[in-house]
Amino acid sequence: TGQRQWKCVTFRLLLLFWRGVFAQMRYTVLEGQRNDTVVGNIAKDLGIDQRTLKERGFRIVSTTGEPLFRVNRNDGVLHVNGKIDREEVCERSSSCLINLKIALENPLEIHYITVEIVDINDHAPIFPEKEKRLEISENAVAGARFQLQAARDADSGVNSVQLYKLSQNEHFRIDIKDRGEDGKIPFLILQKPLDRETSSKHKIHLTALDGGRPQKSGTMEIIVDVIDVNDNVPVFTKDAYSVKLSENAPIGTAVIQVNATDADEGTNGEVFFSFGHDVDSNLLRLFDLDPVTGEIVVKGPIDFEQKYQYEIDIQASDKASAPLTTEKSIFIQIVDVNDNAPEIEVTSLSVAIAENSKPGTTVALISVSDLDSGMNGKVSCSVPEDIPFSLMQSSQKNIYSLTTTSSLDREKTSQYDITLTAKDAGHPPLSSIKTITVFVSDVNDNSPEFSLNPYTFYVPENNVPGMSMFSVSAHDLDLDENGVISYHIVRDTAEENKHLSFLNINPETGEIYALKRFDFENIKSYQFNIVASDSGTPSMSSNVTVNVFILDQNDNVPVILYPVSSNGSAEGVEEISRNVNAGHLVTKVRAYDADIGYNGWLLFSLQEVSDHSLFGLDRYTGQIRTLRSFTETDEALHKLVILVKDNGNVSLSATATVIIKIVEPKEAFAASDVKNSVQDEENNDVTFYLIITLGSVSVLFVISIIVLIVMQCSKSTDYSSKYLQDTNYDGTLCHSIQYRSGDKRYMLVGPRMSIGSTIAPGSNRNTLVVPDRRRRSSGECTLQIQSMSKRKHATKKINSKYTKENNYKNSI
Repeated sequence: TGQRQWKCVTFRLLLLFWRGVFAQMRYTVLEGQRNDTVVGNIAKDLGIDQRTLKERGFRIVSTTGEPLFRVNRNDGVLHVNGKIDREEVCERSSSCLINLKIALENPLEIHYITVEIVDINDHAPIFPEKEKRLEISENAVAGARFQLQAARDADSGVNSVQLYKLSQNEHFRIDIKDRGEDGKIPFLILQKPLDRETSSKHKIHLTALDGGRPQKSGTMEIIVDVIDVNDNVPVFTKDAYSVKLSENAPIGTAVIQVNATDADEGTNGEVFFSFGHDVDSNLLRLFDLDPVTGEIVVKGPIDFEQKYQYEIDIQASDKASAPLTTEKSIFIQIVDVNDNAPEIEVTSLSVAIAENSKPGTTVALISVSDLDSGMNGKVSCSVPEDIPFSLMQSSQKNIYSLTTTSSLDREKTSQYDITLTAKDAGHPPLSSIKTITVFVSDVNDNSPEFSLNPYTFYVPENNVPGMSMFSVSAHDLDLDENGVISYHIVRDTAEENKHLSFLNINPETGEIYALKRFDFENIKSYQFNIVASDSGTPSMSSNVTVNVFILDQNDNVPVILYPVSSNGSAEGVEEISRNVNAGHLVTKVRAYDADIGYNGWLLFSLQEVSDHSLFGLDRYTGQIRTLRSFTETDEALHKLVILVKDNGNVSLSATATVIIKIVEPKEAFAASDVKNSVQDEENNDVTFYLIITLGSVSVLFVISIIVLIVMQCSKSTDYSSKYLQDTNYDGTLCHSIQYRSGDKRYMLVGPRMSIGSTIAPGSNRNTLVVPDRRRRSSGECTLQIQSMSKRKHATKKINSKYTKENNYKNSI
């Protein structure tokens, strides 16, 4: 190789130089050459014939240990004997020279050969330790020096350790001190103070480099342990602590856990927690702090409405002999829970509101509030929909005005108990109610109202003057003065209403008094108006029509119309022929009663008679007839006393005397002529009176019917049905007035009664009770007159009565 050739050239130059100067041969060989490597040709260099070498015993004679070299006797070339390691041969010597003695015999020659083993860089620097651990306090100042062990390199010269390098770092640098044969000693220089909390351990590499080509190196790891000093305060893990806590959280609920670290170690880095010195005692009753874990738990009741936010100062301290402390504020935001029902406050309330107030009138001002917040504190207020009031929200929040939505009517509702309902928007929502009472004050907006319209009263005749006959009543829905009613009669100066001057009314009670007696025979009915007025301002009034019907009383005795004597007494004389047959009509007693109904129904009876076998009296017609034929033994003069009695409750009666003379037929005929002339004159008078009487009764009956028809037309169908005339009425009554009271129908009858009528008990026997039945199809009422207990018998008698009476009328 080129290196080997360079070495040979060098060796030869050195040999020439040695011969000339020292007269000694010197070879150089690189260590590590393989076996049989040629070092040099000694024979040639010494000028010895190579052919004689073997004979002269060419050899190396002085050597120690394992020979490093050997010579070839044939050509005198010096070869390496095995691999040469300079570090083994010369150890730590800076130069490695091997002295060889070459011997030749015949002649004996001794030559000294020096072989220099040239070092090659076959060893890298080696540190005594692979790892070096140093302990340096973090408070060590910059410039501090720390000696390190030097690296060893078996090579020598430039191949030995020439340089130290330190791995890149900001805290240390390397400094080398040259101690000659002891080599270069490295020193570790602190150029920037250490911080254990930043880095508690530093690892750097120190590299020793030799000067060989190629250069070799050795590395040692230096571990620097930074010894702690309590130079760091505890540091909280967060810059700010904020947490939300629901109110009413149970005791023991974890609120938040704080954490702090101390960069120091050991007791210098052990942290414990505590409340700050200025923490309010109220907070200490609400919260508790674990000194080890830093957990804050609920200790007392949490109420958002008392306080919605808490700021708690927490201290974190280490356990060094001179502890360091850090403070941190913790913000606890209380989250509102819907635990407060809305509150309703009536700030203004009108005790009463007039019923004529216009819609939109403000009755009350209402404010609502809720101690909760957010949606939990958002309140809405309402009232029921079925009342004439509504809530109007004002421009201010949670202020409402209670106003009317329609007109009020005190008479329908005098007061309103209004339920106000306030409800928040929480989940679940809470609500509260409050009831206010609004009174509706009265306004005179109602006229008095009579209980009936019109009124119909039935008053017995012969009333006591000054005594109350009947009363009317009206009521007014208004209150107080607006409802105080006074009554007065509307006076009419018309001639037909002159009887009103005899009527008076109690203005307070409505009792009506008569100042005179009324006579049914003079007035059957009358009508007037009553006005009821309240005391309001302005006053309101209403009127009612009062119909008064006078009820007949049995206050008239029967009047005998025939017979009537010349002096006015009820006495007459009748002559009959002795030869008349049985059933002959002797005469007829006629009488009249001004009363009506039973009071005017007359019955005839024989009160006194000389011979009961001769004459008979019809009970109903008053006809006197013979019962048998006369005999010669019968007396010629007979006296009959007839009792005429009405059917009133307290019966009234009159008597008539009839003297019957029995004459012979001739005398009877003669007398009859005289009698007829007289009787014709009397009959004319009787007929005149009968015509007047019947005409008066008929006129009164017609007037009553007209009045009833007018009243029925002015009334409703139901009311007018009270006064309908019975469709089954047979017309046998002279006149009648029908009316209804309650569920009974009454009929006032004249002197004649129809069959089938019954007397109403307790009515002085002058009123008939007629049962009322309504027709479903037409709504009209029909009257069905109940029959008496012996209807058939009475029918026969009355038919007989009317038959005889008609016959008698025909005879007249």
